[in-house]
Amino acid sequence: MNKKKSIILAFVVMLLWGSLFPMVKLGYVAYGINTTGDILLFAGVRFVVCGVAICLYSLFTDKRSYKEVPGSFGLILLSGLFAIVLHYAFTYSGLMLSESSKTAILKQIGALLYVCFSFLFFKNDKPTFAKIIGAFLGFAGVIAINLDGGAIQFGLGDVLILLASFCTVASNIVSKKALQKVAPITMTGTSQLFGGIVLLIAGLLLGGRMSFSLQTSYVLLYICAASSISYCIWFTVVRDGSLSNLFIIKFAEPAFACVFGWVLLGENILKLQYLLAFILISAGIFVANKVRKGKQ
Repeated sequence: MNKKKSIILAFVVMLLWGSLFPMVKLGYVAYGINTTGDILLFAGVRFVVCGVAICLYSLFTDKRSYKEVPGSFGLILLSGLFAIVLHYAFTYSGLMLSESSKTAILKQIGALLYVCFSFLFFKNDKPTFAKIIGAFLGFAGVIAINLDGGAIQFGLGDVLILLASFCTVASNIVSKKALQKVAPITMTGTSQLFGGIVLLIAGLLLGGRMSFSLQTSYVLLYICAASSISYCIWFTVVRDGSLSNLFIIKFAEPAFACVFGWVLLGENILKLQYLLAFILISAGIFVANKVRKGKQ
C-alpha cells in the first residue's frame, strides 16, 4: 500500500471513529444506559456483535488466514485486552469522573509520546523532526478545540483517561507485531470477539441492563457497522504503515467528533477555537506526512 492511499484510509477511519462519539451518546439514551454495569454491557454487546460478524466474514472469504492464528494467539488476545477491554473500561469509567471537555486532550497524550519515542519499539519508525513538529501541531489543535473547557484539574478520572490513551498505543504496538503473520480482518475479528466477551461478562456481573426496541435498533447497527469497518481498515493500514505518522493523523479524530456532534446532537461548533484547531491539525498532518521527491 502506497503512502497516499494509507493516509486517505486513515482519514476514513478517523471520520468513522469521530462519528461514534455522538452515536454512542445517542445509544446511552436509546438503551437506557446509566450505570457502570450498563456501560460495560453496552460496550460488550457492541464488540461481540462486531467480532462475530468479522470472524464469519473472514471464515467465508479467507479460511486459510486462521492457520496463522494459533502461532500469534497470545498477541491477538493481548491486543484485544489493551484495545477493547482496558481501553473502554478506563475510558467509560473516566468519563464518569472527569469533564468530557478534557477527554479529547488527555486521550492524545499517549500518541504524542509514541511519536517522540517510536524508535524504542520499531527501529525503522524514527522520530524525525517533521513528525515531532507535526505531533505538537496536532496536539495543539486538540487543545484549541477545548479552549473553553474551564480550569484544568487533575483527578482520578483524568488518570483513567490517560491510562486509556496508553492502552491505545500499547494495542497498536502489539497489533503491528501480530499483523506480520495474521491477516488484518482475522486479527480484528478475533481480538474484538475476545474483548467483547470479557466486557459483556463484566457488565452482567455488575448488574448491567439494556432496553432494546425496534425503533432504536439503527443506533446499535450503525455503531457495530462503523466499528467493524473502521477497525478492519485501521489494522490494514497499521500493518503497512508507520505508527508515528498514523498517530499524528489520529489527531483529526476529535475534529470529526465535533462536526458529527453538531450534525447529530446539535452541539455548537461555530466557535473560533474550532477553526484554529482545524488549521493546526491540518498543518500537523501535512508536515508529518509530506513526501519528499523520489521517496514513497
